[in-house]
Amino acid sequence: MKEALLAQLDLAQDFFDRSTGSLTEEDSGFAPEKGLFTVAQHVAHAAHTVDWFFEGAFSPEGFDMGFEDHERRVLTVTSLTEARAWLHRALDNGRALVRAKSEAEWSAPIVEGEVMGGMPRTTIFGGITDHTAHHRGALTIYARLLGKTPPNPYM
Repeated sequence: MKEALLAQLDLAQDFFDRSTGSLTEEDSGFAPEKGLFTVAQHVAHAAHTVDWFFEGAFSPEGFDMGFEDHERRVLTVTSLTEARAWLHRALDNGRALVRAKSEAEWSAPIVEGEVMGGMPRTTIFGGITDHTAHHRGALTIYARLLGKTPPNPYM
């Protein structure tokens, strides 16, 4: 089971890195219109959410639903390089948690609550994959708006 969980994180990172690979540090502040996440903030949001999934899966209180505070943190990020480093750290921390916890701990239910309550902790991996896919997809649109051709994430 652990190898399969690690593989999911590896694929999420590989697909994200490849599909957003045409974006550069100079693109960090780009947003198609005022009020939308910038390139750097999209990546920071994806990173923050990876951390959020892992923290929530093992928290006795469940998932932190303070989304305004989460967004404030993400909105401070102005560097794509910094955001990418955060995403890689979040995924590396997740890999370390996979290795540190037993299969029984991963199979145990998430505390009852608004998000995935009662489901096995392994459910977060689908959430991480889906969420990072959503944001890498948005970032490929940003890349096209910048006149770039995003690489195919699956090659």
